[in-house]
Amino acid sequence: MTASATLALGNPSLDLAKPLPSSFLGVWIHPQSGLLRRVGFASPSSGLAVSCTMTKEVTAVEASKYENPGFGLRPDSFGRFGRFGGKYVPETLMYALTELEEAFWALSKDEEFQRELEGILRDYVGRESPLYFAERLTEHYRRSDGQGPHIYLKREDLNHTGAHKINNAVAQALLAKRLGKKRIIAETGAGQHGVATATVCARFGLECIIYMGAQDMERQALNVFRMKLLGAEVRAVHSGTATLKDATSEAIRDWVTNVETTHYILGSVAGPHPYPMMVREFHAVIGKETRKQALEKWGGKPDVLVACVGGGSNAMGLFHEFVDDRDVRLVGVEAAGFGLDSGKHAATLTKGEVGVLHGAMSYLLQDDDGQIIEPHSISAGLDYPGVGPEHSYLKDIGRAEYFSVTDKQALEAFKQLSRLEGIIPALETSHALAYLEDLCPTLPDGSKVVVNCSGRGDKDVQTAIKHLHL
Repeated sequence: MTASATLALGNPSLDLAKPLPSSFLGVWIHPQSGLLRRVGFASPSSGLAVSCTMTKEVTAVEASKYENPGFGLRPDSFGRFGRFGGKYVPETLMYALTELEEAFWALSKDEEFQRELEGILRDYVGRESPLYFAERLTEHYRRSDGQGPHIYLKREDLNHTGAHKINNAVAQALLAKRLGKKRIIAETGAGQHGVATATVCARFGLECIIYMGAQDMERQALNVFRMKLLGAEVRAVHSGTATLKDATSEAIRDWVTNVETTHYILGSVAGPHPYPMMVREFHAVIGKETRKQALEKWGGKPDVLVACVGGGSNAMGLFHEFVDDRDVRLVGVEAAGFGLDSGKHAATLTKGEVGVLHGAMSYLLQDDDGQIIEPHSISAGLDYPGVGPEHSYLKDIGRAEYFSVTDKQALEAFKQLSRLEGIIPALETSHALAYLEDLCPTLPDGSKVVVNCSGRGDKDVQTAIKHLHL
């Protein structure tokens, strides 16, 4: 049995010591230096062979981009962010990805499409979301001398469906309609992306199938019911760890089989190009609004932006507008689970190594043989062993900082914001809030901190009941 895959090159200077697992094919892929040739590999465990084609030899001019990365080059023409990203996919999907990219660029210049999207975001989603001054949270972190930062929350939890995910889902549903595809599939972890996708499919009259890990379905039962109520078919995934990684793999398998009739609304800035770029652009409204609102509220820019990072869509939506503003710190917070040394965490950027998963090169949690390690987080939306390639790029060039907090710290932040501000945050958001304990004591008086409140916590109450004794 053989399979064929067309690969977009990673960084031509990249030399990996271990093979790269590809969940598209279930076999080993080991990138070579940028030589144009056809090579074949076989997995000793499965006996499955794969033939891979490097799409193009990298020229000296293209190679120079990696030596002098400019923010305006993200991503390059091959869909790479430095050495990260690309298209590590079966040939079956190459045409669909090319078609998707061409449609994205065409619609980005289509005034009618942009007006329709802006109208739906305004009248249906409820944008713009407020930039809220968290007065009591600010007071809580004030030091004994009366000094401390001012904390603001970007209230994505107030969007229709209760999270940032709707921004991307609406835009991709409109794009799918323009492509003439009436069957929509999506993966979901915490259920928020699944709910957002089911919502827009109901709005536009599209068939909707959601893949969700069986474990996540159990801990996010409320969102499962919401998706079904909205008319979606929710397919439980029992393979592997029965979480987000496995749901994504199943969604991709469906897409490979039904690519001519189906659009895959990928929910994060992960996956093969153009998804990381496209999802980022559809969420960039978060950062654009934040810049405008900051100017209105205090006449300047934020000093620090803080967001949780699983795949990384809410963080990239906030960060992207400010990447070129070097005086604005970008802080991503991952899930440390039971602790970084416990082996039970999802801190990909903190503890991961470079590999390929779900069609893109990025940092991954993997063992010495390149096998994906089972991640853990109390938050289903952060329970993922990879991360968007642009986050990996921003980490490597030192533009963004990434830290992690434990389940216990996130639960404490969940309770704290509820009691100080009357806002119940998602457990994903609670990770970003928890990092304020370490961040705030280090900041100058009056620093403006914006935390992306990426979702509301109604969906997490059943989980919290098991851990918080109130």
